[in-house]
Amino acid sequence: MKKLILLLALCTFGLANESTFAQVTFRVNISSQPIWGPVGYDHVEYYYLPDIEAYYSVPRHRYYYMENGSWRSRANLPERYRNYDVYNSRKVVINESRPYLRHNEFKARYASSNEHASQVSIRDSHEPRYFENRNHPEHSKWKEYKRNQGKQDGKHNDKRSN
Repeated sequence: MKKLILLLALCTFGLANESTFAQVTFRVNISSQPIWGPVGYDHVEYYYLPDIEAYYSVPRHRYYYMENGSWRSRANLPERYRNYDVYNSRKVVINESRPYLRHNEFKARYASSNEHASQVSIRDSHEPRYFENRNHPEHSKWKEYKRNQGKQDGKHNDKRSN
């Protein structure tokens, strides 16, 4: 009985702990990621785009870039990046708040690398889990799957109620 009470107290304290709470609220955001993002990440806060030294916030759907000595935020990249190809450029996943405030550190860490050659974009993936993204070319397959799943769930419910 003492062990049970001790375990209950530890669990209660652990749930009240702020760092534990942050881990519990961590969510999958595959459907929110841009289709130019690399596959393999269930959750992304920011992409760092080292070629143009900019960041993209997945939850906010905004780019962060330096202009006249301060960080700016926009839904689209500025005109000077019109030829930048987000599909075929290197992207680094950064899961922390406001990474652009530590830009010098990320710039130094990711200055030279050829990792992007192996990055497959969500758009080019044939993994069904990415079809949920409404911008994916095969999103209609996911919608059809969900529609059929709902029909099957309804059939199972009808059988149980008879």
